[in-house]
Amino acid sequence: MNLKKLSILVAFGLLSAASSSAQEILEWRGADRSGMYKESNLLKTWPANGPTVLWEAKDLGNGYGSPAITKKNIFIEGEIDTVNYLFSLDLSGNILWKTKIGKEWIINYPGVRTTPTVVNDLIYVSAGWGAVACVEANTGKIKWSVDMMKDFHAKQITFGFSESLLMEDNKVYISPGSKDTNIVALDRFTGKTLWISKALGEKTAYCSPILIKLKARNVIVTFSAHALLGIDSKDGKLLWSHKQDSEGDVHCNTPYYENGYIYYISGDGNGSVKLKLADDGSAITEVWRNKKCDNTFGAFIKVNDYIYTSGYEKRQYYAVNANTGEITDSVKFDRGSIISADNLLYLYNERGQVGLFNPNGPKLEQISTFKLTQGTKAHYAHPVILNGIMYIRHGKSLIAYDIKNK
Repeated sequence: MNLKKLSILVAFGLLSAASSSAQEILEWRGADRSGMYKESNLLKTWPANGPTVLWEAKDLGNGYGSPAITKKNIFIEGEIDTVNYLFSLDLSGNILWKTKIGKEWIINYPGVRTTPTVVNDLIYVSAGWGAVACVEANTGKIKWSVDMMKDFHAKQITFGFSESLLMEDNKVYISPGSKDTNIVALDRFTGKTLWISKALGEKTAYCSPILIKLKARNVIVTFSAHALLGIDSKDGKLLWSHKQDSEGDVHCNTPYYENGYIYYISGDGNGSVKLKLADDGSAITEVWRNKKCDNTFGAFIKVNDYIYTSGYEKRQYYAVNANTGEITDSVKFDRGSIISADNLLYLYNERGQVGLFNPNGPKLEQISTFKLTQGTKAHYAHPVILNGIMYIRHGKSLIAYDIKNK
């Protein structure tokens, strides 16, 4: 074999190896935490009773966390008798195994708050009292675990730890929220501490962070009790913070980044806010804020020049001009969560109503609704859409709906 052919084969082999080892991350609100699911050919209207129910998986324990779904498994957490369990289901909703993670929150709104993060064959989960674990996807065996209360002297927060864990290469980030361990980076294969960030030395909030990848650095964006934080993911350095006007500390919504701007909504602080991020990620400048748009934990969706989200004090949904912060429409559909797929919005409110809406620029137009009847307790979870199926967690049940356009 000549040298040229050998070089081509070696290069091809290296490329194949790199492709096979590339990370596939499945997590909270989709692949990039935006709540925007890359689906197509979905139903454009629903029957009065809703789409066809494919199956209902019961006995998953109390919880409000969404599932993480791979090509062959569904992973979801649930609380049973004060304990957080990670469940593995097949794609028909049958339970394959469950693994005990740690003590779960039951003081108020008992149940799991988080969504598992799946990276290839490993699952990363956290429980309401601070247990964090890495679990083998095939077997349910715990590979390593830490306890944020014991190992990083985390402080108890009012509604329990609620962070769905963020990954970057070989790192997993956790938020104990003590005076000297605000944010911590762990080796995701061993659980070993890589760096500790004091940040502002505040208690953690309830936010699942995002990672903004820039040329100069990667920036972790998340909330502590009274501020939005920008952290250099390389070493944990605090780059900037955005203080909240309110003394409230319930900041649940994951921020969103697009084209140099960060958007966040906090019902317990500044309301809806747009920030300009410096090109190197080192600083922020406030562009606008609107305190009337005050979503607390239902998240938001940005479509072109408009943001769609729920209110909190006023139980309705809003359309907000992303350039000016002006509210351009409001719809009475109670308050709740929101995701998007195939150019439409999916709303799930606290009364158990599920709505299909059209994001028509400054207007939010209702298309179809139905009432969810299965499951238990409060309607707080965020729906997930994959391969033409809409999954909704309601307490101890996970319900799968066929929304594929046949």
